[in-house]
Amino acid sequence: MRKTIVSLNNVQKKFGDQVVLKEANFNVQQGEIVGLIGPSGAGKSTIIKIVLGMEKANAGKALVFDTQMPNRELLNNIGYMAQADALYDVLTGYENLYFFAQMKGIKKAVIKKEIQHVSQVVELTEHLAKKVSGYSGGMKRRLSLAIALLGEPDLLILDEPTVGIDPGLKRKIWQELYHIKEAGRTILVTTHAMDEAELTDRVVLLLDGEIIADESPRELMKDYQVNSVEAVFLKAEGER
Repeated sequence: MRKTIVSLNNVQKKFGDQVVLKEANFNVQQGEIVGLIGPSGAGKSTIIKIVLGMEKANAGKALVFDTQMPNRELLNNIGYMAQADALYDVLTGYENLYFFAQMKGIKKAVIKKEIQHVSQVVELTEHLAKKVSGYSGGMKRRLSLAIALLGEPDLLILDEPTVGIDPGLKRKIWQELYHIKEAGRTILVTTHAMDEAELTDRVVLLLDGEIIADESPRELMKDYQVNSVEAVFLKAEGER
C-alpha cells in the first residue's frame, strides 16, 4: 500500500470575512502526479501555501509526511516552484543554483553533479555563466524549476511550472516529471494548461474555493461526457 504524502482534511481558509477555501479534502499518494486546476482565484495557490506551511488553515488539518503543517523541518524534503520567480538577479544562473543547493543542505561533494543534471533537464546549461538579470522571462521560469528539482525531494510542488516555456521543452519537462514519479516521488502541480492536466494521474478541480471533482482525467471526462479536460473545465464553470 502506498503512503499518503499530502492529506487535507476539512481544511478551510479565510482572509478576513472572505472564505477562499471551503472544507477542502483530498490526498496525494506516494509516486503520484496530482494536478490542481481551476480559474484564477479558485483557491489553488491557497492550497499550495497551506501544504507548504506558508499559510495556516483556519479549520481542519493539513498533513505532509504525516506531520501537521506548518513545520519548517520538512521543507528540505520539499521542492517548490512558485508562480513568481524568487531569484537573485545580480548572481549568475550557476550561483543561484549553488546558493539554493546549499540552502537545501545538499552535500558539497554532489552539488556540481546536481546542478549539471537539473540544468540539462531545463536546457539552461549554456546560460549558467550569465547573470540572471539578463535572462528572459522563460529562462527565469526554467531556472526556478531547476532549483525546485535540486536534491531529489520526495515531494515536488509546482505552481504553473511551464508558463512561458516552449512546447518542445515543455514535453521534456513532463518526461522528467514522469521519471520522478517512477522513482516513487510525488508531484503536486497547478496548471492553466488543460493539455497538461490530462498528463496527471488525478485532477482536483476547484471552483470558488470548493473542490468539485477529484478523479483521473479519463474518469472526469467520462462523468462530464466530454472528450477533454478543457471541456470539463468549461462545462463545470458554466454549470455554477
